Amino acid sequence: GATGEPGSATAPAAAAAASPATPSAGRVAIAIGADHGGWELKNTIGAVLAEAGYEIRDCGTNGPEAVDYPDIAHAVARLVADGSCRWGIVLDGAGIGSAMAANKVPGVRAANCHDLSSARNSREHNHANVLTLGARFLGEGLAIEIVRAWLGTDWAPGRHAARVDKITDIERRYAAAPEGRPR
Repeated sequence: GATGEPGSATAPAAAAAASPATPSAGRVAIAIGADHGGWELKNTIGAVLAEAGYEIRDCGTNGPEAVDYPDIAHAVARLVADGSCRWGIVLDGAGIGSAMAANKVPGVRAANCHDLSSARNSREHNHANVLTLGARFLGEGLAIEIVRAWLGTDWAPGRHAARVDKITDIERRYAAAPEGRPR
């Protein structure tokens, strides 16, 4: 559904009612970050989301100087995992490395999306809470539409819930195991 779609007058309030991550006057918080390959697009997406009423938590970077995407992805993922932000968005050159890094944080389900279908699927089927984008592969218009589609797609548990539970179980087994060996 479109209940969380930016641009909808009720999107932030409706999404805030369903989420504990509502830090400022009922506005839904979204953590956003990028490395040097995606900082300009991050700023554009952040401005679009702020205009739509979301509270933006900018995790950097804000210039072309080289930074390491795992640090940015970790900062965004941590805010989602601890409940400070409902969702996270990370941009790097391809979006792949940021997804890998973010997915190391327990409780994060990061998806690297490259079109509207993958964005919708990641939310509806996989309950993604962090979106990663490849700034070098996406134009500004498509990137914004992907973000809108991702935020505007609700989780549809049904038959997908058991599969997401299995993903969470794998995470728990490795997190609790000594030396990374599953229990």
